[in-house]
Amino acid sequence: MSDPRITSSIFTRGAVDLSALRGTPEPSRPTAPSQAAPPADVPGGPPAGGGVAVIDVTEATFQSEVLERSLSTPVIVDFWAEWCEPCKQLSPVLERLAAEGQGAWVLARVDVDANPRLAQMFRVQGIPMVFAVVGGQPIDAFSGVVPEAQLRQWIQAILKAGGVTVAEPEDPRLTEADDALMSGDLEAAEAAYRKILAESPADAAAEAGLAQVGVARRVAGADPRAALAAAEQAPDDIEAQLLAADIEVLSGLAEQAYARLVGLVRRTAGDDRDKVRQHLVSLFTIAGPDDPAVAAARRALASALF
Repeated sequence: MSDPRITSSIFTRGAVDLSALRGTPEPSRPTAPSQAAPPADVPGGPPAGGGVAVIDVTEATFQSEVLERSLSTPVIVDFWAEWCEPCKQLSPVLERLAAEGQGAWVLARVDVDANPRLAQMFRVQGIPMVFAVVGGQPIDAFSGVVPEAQLRQWIQAILKAGGVTVAEPEDPRLTEADDALMSGDLEAAEAAYRKILAESPADAAAEAGLAQVGVARRVAGADPRAALAAAEQAPDDIEAQLLAADIEVLSGLAEQAYARLVGLVRRTAGDDRDKVRQHLVSLFTIAGPDDPAVAAARRALASALF
């Protein structure tokens, strides 16, 4: 699945020929299954704010409910069929995420059996197939069933491409991993973070959590005061300095830890220098690349290396 924020669209303008739909007679009101029975606080129900979350679309309603709507609100179009078993896995997840979005985007469902012309226009060769429409044009698509975490990331990218800013819902997998870390169950925390990264390799929060597990393991059983004192007495003892830096990070003194290790990089060479550098980079992961202290420390590290 491509990211419309950083890659070219898989479509060129006009590659999906929707011209036949423009000027279609104004439709009758479409069915909105998400607004029917469930109340707003039930998954799959309408957004609490009353905005449309899920609509069933036909060729007659496509102009107004997808193309025109997408001029102000991103629309994600789900091509499905009743007989399609993978669709039964993907569609409920899309509906739930649309409800979570509370009107930030709209899910438009297209039954390919009832609307073969729409499927032909979008060159749908297999289902489920999902298109994102922004500003009256398709900008990205994927086919098949994808993990929910990846789907969330894709939707967030579509919203950003459409100029929509929304809060990312809390990831229950990350909450579980963080809870395990905070309770000291490092084995469970590591397994949970690694599972997230297997599904979403670029998940920065999971990377940071996994790095924290590493630090927690390294400082286990250490006396913080004694370790810092030992590092003070032996400035060139690599193991003592690495442990002291770990303790400083866990104590909220990350900048001090970075400075300690940058200084050690300056005083070492060869394998020792590389060991210190790698340790320092692992500590950067905990804070994330956007942290100003990390940016400053990276510049200092580059200066120390070159």
